[in-house]
Amino acid sequence: MPSDLIRIVSRDSPMALAQVERVRAELTALHPGITTTVLPVKTTGDKWMGDLSAVEGKGAFTKEVDAALLAGEADLAVHCVKDVPADRPLPAGTTFAAFLKRDDIRDALIHPGGLTLDELPPGTRIGTSSVRRIAQLAASHPHLECVPMRGNANRRLEKLAASEADALLLAVAGLERIGRTDVITEILPTDVMMPPIGAGVLALQCREGDTDLISTISDLGDRDAYRETQAERMLLHVLQGHCNSPIAGFARGERGGELSLRACVFTPDGKIVLNAHEWAGRLDPATLGTSVAVSLLRQGARELIDGIPH
Repeated sequence: MPSDLIRIVSRDSPMALAQVERVRAELTALHPGITTTVLPVKTTGDKWMGDLSAVEGKGAFTKEVDAALLAGEADLAVHCVKDVPADRPLPAGTTFAAFLKRDDIRDALIHPGGLTLDELPPGTRIGTSSVRRIAQLAASHPHLECVPMRGNANRRLEKLAASEADALLLAVAGLERIGRTDVITEILPTDVMMPPIGAGVLALQCREGDTDLISTISDLGDRDAYRETQAERMLLHVLQGHCNSPIAGFARGERGGELSLRACVFTPDGKIVLNAHEWAGRLDPATLGTSVAVSLLRQGARELIDGIPH
């Protein structure tokens, strides 16, 4: 196999393949001599339309992609960081080589009638299966009803058109990647709908031994995305959150370069909300993540997370 060929593995959804095209374009711009091929795989999470906790939770979106990398069928995997479990290490023998510059972390409301979230009448059915979104809506808009809805963004938009729900909540970044920002009614600020850990960040994963490839790929990395992701994933790791835990949060590099991390843990019904927000000072990102997690644990996050079936 020529050394200037990189085989990229990814989920086979339209959004995942759009993400791969971004990686290919950035790679080619930096290293014009490189050629890439794409290996699309269908993951358990894409095939299963029920509750994710029944199929190993979030690992459902990464297991088959990881397997192709470890088996030597591909050299580089492209993941959404929010889909990579943080309560356990990456598969042995693999490493993150780069985190791409972060996209929009916010959620968008899609309502065919053009109403904003605050204008939706009681009983409006919001299509989402995200425990994070469901808990936050229950806390802030208890008069709205959430109806289970899985599938990629295109599929969910089809279900909305078929009146399986009255409105949708989808990630702004995802809609940007598939070129469907035209459907957005309202972009929700983070204090209304806090994002998932790792929102808007694409991670590039390689085998640990492929040092030349890691060196090539690391050129695509963004320092802010790296620092923010380190803090957020350490938070999730210390909390040992599972896929049924409504946990939200985001780190942000402030203007002076200082990092802050804000996070919440909810009960699924939104009745209890634990909040923590800290600035790094001289702490490194992982220590900041640990510190915010400990603050939440002191408020009872452990009992709250362990009390949710998964």
